[in-house]
Amino acid sequence: MNQQSEIDVLGLRTENRHLTIELVQTLPELLAMRVSATPSAEAYRAFDESSNVWKSLNWAETAQRVALWSRALCASNLPAGARVAILLPNGFDAMTIDQACLRCGYVPVPLHAIDNAGSIAYILADSGASLLVVADAKAWQKICATGQELPELQAVIHAQQGHTNESPSASPIPAEQAAQESVKTLQRKPLIVLSAWLQAGQRYTSALPEPPDKTQLAGIVYTSGTTGKPKGVMLTHDNVVSDLHAVMQRVKAFPEDVFLSFLPLSHTFERTAGYYLAIATGSCVAYARSVAQLAQDMKQVKPTVLISVPRIYERVYAKVQESLASSSLKRKLFEAAVNKGWKRFCARQGIPLSEQLDAQASWASALPAWLLRSLVAQPLLAQFGGRLRVAVSGGAPLSPTIARCFLGLGLPMLQGYGMTETAPVVSANGLDDNWPDTVGRVLPGIEVRIGDDQELQVSGPVVMRGYWNRPEDTAKAFTADGWLRTGDQAAIENGRIRIKGRIKEIIVTSTGEKVPPNDVEQAILVDPLFEQVFVVGEDRPFIACIAVVSQMEWEVLARSVGLNPDDASSLHHAAAEREALARIEKQTRSFARYAVPRAIHLVRDSWSIDNGLMTPTLKLKRKNLMAYYEDAIEQMYGKPIESWKTKA
Repeated sequence: MNQQSEIDVLGLRTENRHLTIELVQTLPELLAMRVSATPSAEAYRAFDESSNVWKSLNWAETAQRVALWSRALCASNLPAGARVAILLPNGFDAMTIDQACLRCGYVPVPLHAIDNAGSIAYILADSGASLLVVADAKAWQKICATGQELPELQAVIHAQQGHTNESPSASPIPAEQAAQESVKTLQRKPLIVLSAWLQAGQRYTSALPEPPDKTQLAGIVYTSGTTGKPKGVMLTHDNVVSDLHAVMQRVKAFPEDVFLSFLPLSHTFERTAGYYLAIATGSCVAYARSVAQLAQDMKQVKPTVLISVPRIYERVYAKVQESLASSSLKRKLFEAAVNKGWKRFCARQGIPLSEQLDAQASWASALPAWLLRSLVAQPLLAQFGGRLRVAVSGGAPLSPTIARCFLGLGLPMLQGYGMTETAPVVSANGLDDNWPDTVGRVLPGIEVRIGDDQELQVSGPVVMRGYWNRPEDTAKAFTADGWLRTGDQAAIENGRIRIKGRIKEIIVTSTGEKVPPNDVEQAILVDPLFEQVFVVGEDRPFIACIAVVSQMEWEVLARSVGLNPDDASSLHHAAAEREALARIEKQTRSFARYAVPRAIHLVRDSWSIDNGLMTPTLKLKRKNLMAYYEDAIEQMYGKPIESWKTKA
């Protein structure tokens, strides 16, 4: 297939074959530019469970796939500007339906494949989706069980093979729910197997519609809903492409790069930095099988670029700390390697070494850097595949201790700042200008300022059109002169942005002290005893916290103070609580005294998306946690403070 025929497959205008990245204004143009430039280069890679091998698509094959799905969309007779909801795990299908929607002028509504059915049903209703694409019929049945009215939904496409066009007879919905009229209405929606839907699309012989212009919507991406119902952020092609151009000037990617994709494509950070950026640069995207298999996939794929949220780095760090707990020798070598590497990193970046290093000088500190790299750094970096050129952490703050650890060991880690409403990246560090206690400098073409209450405000082409069907919320999101309110407190220091915390989340104690809970939680999570932490203290005399303990670390701690780790009451024994608070105090020693938790409630059960205590982007649902632990919180504050200090 020659360059012109590849463009023809996408049904785009012939002048697109002359496009360069600088001239691209829409996402269909971006794909057309890439297909024309490098048709035979590897574009995507995914693991095929049936053959137990990784399979690839090149850019020409990607174009053919997108064209086939585009015809199926057009044959579905959706209304102009229809919203198409996508509930699929990362992979060829999720990428293809997204690109087909963009090509035909429809609006993709990416959904978190791991989200709960109630939240998904809400978004389907709120967006007025005309079509839903799901991984299997069972996912649709869970949505049906909610009974949510979806009058605009015309059909459901599911990728699972072996089903007819009829609704599956084996319904997982309890009989009493299935009898509800709203559930029956949902079950009557056409349920179509993907292969049959695509086959019907092959009969569509008309020309594909004119592609969208840069002012049209490129997606409605829903916020994670940490404090209420998710809001649909309307992002135009101009928003996304403008941010893409800006990111490329700060963080370079190359055709030989391999991205490992595991963050959901419903996450704006992944869409821009891990998906559209790779199209712009001609890099390959390999889709991880799952988060559970991520460690194995990194070793097999050997990515050069990793786009991640802090939780992944926190888990790796916790595993490292567990492995060091039983060996003083290993710990001394590890600390020496981190400290020596951190000094080298700071010298290279021009960062003053004002903070005290954790480790005391020891015999390990005298070992040469090359030996410490061989003994400590290289085995750790091998866990990431051994050839990472850049590891990006975004979506939430990363603990400074964890950042310093990985940077000291030679992992080229970058942090940035953004939000769904800015498509999303506003600022980022670069490999040659990397101050990890900041989120870097603002990207070219974007403006920031500090407004009332130290709020960071943003202006530029990346800023959203508004919230879908929420004019009042949209108005509240902007200042009188049109700047986007981020809701984050920040400072700008030497051109770099330092985020202080969410304005709405900042805790104000009854003594008037202000405490950003994220900072405290990050510091505590460095200790491997704690898997999850939730800090409280609004209108209270002191800060307290609820913490989910690691089973392995809890067993060690409990036995060390003479408790039975299998006895649930041991979690609330004064000796266990004192030991946990002592460990917290160690991790928060650099904080003001008023910010250090003085009471704790230990639990075993993790917070998850399923139990409604975490968002699909792994952020705490603080309101839900406050309600869930209402009694425990009252008990913590009901105890005399001296009882936390006295021995049992």
